[in-house]
Amino acid sequence: MYIGLDLGTSGLKALLIDDAQEAVAEAHAPLTVSRPHDGWSEQDPADWITACGAAMRALAGKADLSAVRGIGLSGHMHGATLVDAQGQVLRPCILWNDTRAHEEAAALDADPRFREITGTIVFPGFTAPKLVWVAKHEPETFAKVAKVLLPKDYLRLWLTGEYVAEMSDAAGTAWLDCGKRDWSDDLLAATGLSRDHMPRLVEGSEPSGTVRGDLAAEWGLPSDVVVAGGGGDNAAAGVGSGVVRPGDAFVSLGTSGVLFAAAGSFRPDAATAVHTFCHALPGMWNQMGVILAAADALNWWAKIAGEPAPEMTARLGDLRAPGGTLFLPYLGGERTPHNDAHVRGAFLHLDHATDRDSMTRAVLEGITFAIRDSFDALTGTGTPIERLIAAGGGSKSDYWVRAIATSLGLPVELPAAGDYGGAFGAARLAIMAATGAGAEIATRPAIARTVDPDPALTAAFTEGHARYRDAYSAIKNR
Repeated sequence: MYIGLDLGTSGLKALLIDDAQEAVAEAHAPLTVSRPHDGWSEQDPADWITACGAAMRALAGKADLSAVRGIGLSGHMHGATLVDAQGQVLRPCILWNDTRAHEEAAALDADPRFREITGTIVFPGFTAPKLVWVAKHEPETFAKVAKVLLPKDYLRLWLTGEYVAEMSDAAGTAWLDCGKRDWSDDLLAATGLSRDHMPRLVEGSEPSGTVRGDLAAEWGLPSDVVVAGGGGDNAAAGVGSGVVRPGDAFVSLGTSGVLFAAAGSFRPDAATAVHTFCHALPGMWNQMGVILAAADALNWWAKIAGEPAPEMTARLGDLRAPGGTLFLPYLGGERTPHNDAHVRGAFLHLDHATDRDSMTRAVLEGITFAIRDSFDALTGTGTPIERLIAAGGGSKSDYWVRAIATSLGLPVELPAAGDYGGAFGAARLAIMAATGAGAEIATRPAIARTVDPDPALTAAFTEGHARYRDAYSAIKNR
């Protein structure tokens, strides 16, 4: 058996699968985010340890873990987890959706070496500009930094005692030479760091260490359980959903929104704000368009409207042409294709006929149009998207999935019941690390149904997207 641990922004999930990759048991532990200032987003790494311990104890209470051979790790990317020479955390982790380091990111991005070596714009949410911010605003903390770890890799340190990162997550730091799959000494030096501050690198499907004896004994694990390199959340979800071959892609409607396409070669086009990263498998890369608020924006609106999001979206009925009301989902800035940390969300063109349902449709349409922006950016780089699968909680909304299919002009596949996300992908990587299996085990899930574009509404969604783009242009400099 194998375990996948997925450290999400709002909670940690532990998934146990058997040798046939069938789910045996799962457990969850919640997490919260601190936002001490506008644009800031932090978590205490101690809470991740507490959550992981609680989830593993719950999993052990549901199933016998004595046959577990490997554990894989998945987690939210870009977080700056700073530890001293004794491995003690120096400050709260600065998370992926924190935009405080926008000035530092712009300064690094102005250095042509960053785009040339990493293949991607230096976004404010990436790890490197956060370290420059810490050096500027918290110099006493920066002086004590011995290692910089990504969130899931801090869990690894607790699990194994090893300082290790893997390629897909490391690619989001702005320190990795993504073509060579190695840390860049030049980029590290440009931020006042060296290779000594970085964990060693492995591929996501390789072993990174074994579980500590005391934890193995507590959870009823064997004494030699391998911990795989694992993957950043989206790369792990790609492995879980079988998006490991060129032409395959998934759209994730989680807290953030991601359009993720597998690639067999390193072909960056940084100016598009597309993320070109290493995949969690050797010799593979991926390209991503990322929007910072997808289901997060819908949940924000649901809280204001005073009704659960699933009930709001279920009431909408059949897909219809976009209305006059527009919603821009930039609640905390935006990445692809704008790279704009300052822009904020907005409702536009409200009138006397606007009601709660029309505003709900506008929210779904606005997020859909943001995904269309990413689709245009990815395909504009020459990345083929021939087959698209939907993932994340938002994919349960039939209205939303139909809107995406129609806006992109591409059928969207909905998998049969099951978990094909980061935890499952991490468990698959654990199989590879423990047994030597390759990407052939990362099969695509059975498809329950396919949602086709509505040709009668294609023109209306194209026109709505054009209005959406114009609205962004009108507000971006305010």
